[in-house]
Parts: sequence; structure tokens; C-alpha cells
Amino acid sequence: MALRVICAMSGGVDSSVAAARLVAAGHEVIGVTLHLWDYPDDGSVRSRCCAPEDLHDARRVADKLGIFHYTYDRRAEFASTVVQPFVEAYLKGVTPSPCVSCNRGVKLRELWQIADDLGADRIATGHYARVDREHDPPALLRALDARKDQSYFLHMLPPAMLGRLLFPLGEASKEQVRAQALELELPGAGKGESQELCFVPTGRYDEFVSQRAPERLRPGRIVDEAGRTLGSHTGIHRFTLGQRKNLGVATGQRAYVVGVDAESHDVQLGPRERLLASGARVPEATLAPDVRLPLRCEVAVRYRGTPVSAQVLRAGERGLELRFAEPVLAVVPGQYAVLYQNERVLGGGAISAALPWASATVSAEAGL
Repeated sequence: MALRVICAMSGGVDSSVAAARLVAAGHEVIGVTLHLWDYPDDGSVRSRCCAPEDLHDARRVADKLGIFHYTYDRRAEFASTVVQPFVEAYLKGVTPSPCVSCNRGVKLRELWQIADDLGADRIATGHYARVDREHDPPALLRALDARKDQSYFLHMLPPAMLGRLLFPLGEASKEQVRAQALELELPGAGKGESQELCFVPTGRYDEFVSQRAPERLRPGRIVDEAGRTLGSHTGIHRFTLGQRKNLGVATGQRAYVVGVDAESHDVQLGPRERLLASGARVPEATLAPDVRLPLRCEVAVRYRGTPVSAQVLRAGERGLELRFAEPVLAVVPGQYAVLYQNERVLGGGAISAALPWASATVSAEAGL
């Protein structure tokens, strides 16, 4: 059945092929580009979502496919919902996951409203993920290409939204998508992939935070496990748990950031073993409506992290306590713990604290 579908188009290869597949399937497709961030139009930033040539390429792809295309200015929403919280998190010694905030708070929310305004039946994106529509309610599934799976960033979507979403690339590999873009001679088919955040093209998050909030930076000490001063730093935003490079001091042995104190501004270094966690606390989680706790499932504590078996217990009204079956390295506050059961995504939430491996206990009362 032909549907009216709005397709998010960034000008990149994935979203362009997603739109092409929808057109080939006979749907009435409307291309939509969200203008989220500005870069200098001097060629210094290329192959980046929101870079000048990408916005241009999105329109060129729409012209090639013979579909309408609209651009919506959502820079203010992106700045307040994604960028400012990103800066605030680093200033508090937390390592955020802005792509989750962007998908939840800007992209899909705005696309939903635009779809209503344009009378569209469905919303499509170039995410590598799938929806099980035979499940009641609709369930989010991992992509078939595990290397490209992006379900981690979509774990919080409610059934009503999942039922309206289309992921044309969910059963494809990146190689197949690239080959199709070249075969169709889509503008931008030869673009490379970015590995950094769209609004921090250099990958230097510390410099970005310094530029956005210079008046809030505070120097502090770099200390060892005993609290002895090893050196100094210019701000805790330059450090994240598990970091072992660019520490600013030499200890004579391999050292990692094992603690970041936002109150004292101390950054503590220690051995790798101090980063092992037995579990994590998630104070506010979003779960699929049919999920019942306690349960045993797999949990990923970072994007592209290897999921591990864990017990999931209720903690408070909306929180979770995760207890891993094996030690997990560098469970970082601010990152998301996402729950999986085979191919299905059960939900997840932001990590507030890791549970040290040395204090691991098995909950006999959990009955798991």
C-alpha cells in the first residue's frame, strides 16, 4: 500500500538511499532536512551533518529522486536541547551521550510534528534499526548489520512512535547501501563517514566546552589513589573515566582516570582494575510497556559496547539497578545502559553511577 512518507534527509549516503528505497517502493516521499547547526561555508568542514554541502546535497538528492524537499530551521532547539546540556555535563565531570538527546528531544520529536503538518502516514530515517510490527505493541529491533546497528540511540522510543517509523536500511549492510548509492548515482554517494559528533568536527570536546563556557572553567589537582598531588589541570571537562591519554602527568606506569570530582575539581588516577564494575545505577529508565522486572537480559553500557549478561532489578519508582554477570570496564556516568533480549531492545536509561566490582553481591531474593 502506497503511503505518504516524510524522510529525514541529511545529505549523507544513508538517508539518501533510505529515500531512494521508499520511492522505489511506490510511496509518496517528501524529503525533510532539519537545519540543526552552522559551520563556516569555506570548505573547512566537509562530509558532516549540517555542513553546508550536506544541506545542498540533500536537496540535490531530492531533485534526483523527483520528490519535494523542505528544510526546517531547528538550530535553537538543537542548541538548548543537545549542545548546552552537553557542555553542562562535561563541566560536572559527566560524559554525555548527545546523540540520544538529539534523537529523542529534537529529530524525532520535530519530525513527528512535521509529519502531522504535512499529512504524512509514516516517518522514515536512515537509522540502522528495525521495527517488529507483528509484536503487540510494536517493538524495536537491532539492525541485521551488527557493525552499523544504531538501536542504542533509539531505545527510548514509545510504541506509538515505533508504529509510525520506517527504517529502510534496517536489513541492509553498509556495503549494500554504499553500492546502491553509487549505482543510482546519488549526489554525495562517495562521501566518507564521520566518526565524531556533528557539532564537534575536530573531536576535541574539551576545546569545544572551553570555548562555550570559558568563565566556568576551574583548575584542579591530579591525584593518585592515596590523594597525593601528581600535577594540576585546567578543568575537569578535559577528563572522562577510563581515559589514559593526555593526562598531563607521568606516573612511571600505565594510569587511567578513575575518578572525577566536580566539587573539589580533583581528577584521580589509578590502575585499570579500579575501573571494573559489577553493575550500574540508572535512576530513570524507559522500558517497553510489556517488560516485567526483575529479569535477566543483555546490557550495553556504551554505543558499540559488547553487551553483557545482567540481572535487572527495580530501584525506586522509575529506576533500575543492573548487576553484571562479569566485570565491565569503565561504566561511565552520563552514558546510557540499553537492555537487549536477543534482537529486541527492551529500553534503557542514563547511568548515574557504577558499582565497584569488589563489592559485587548476588541478589538471592531476585530469584534469577
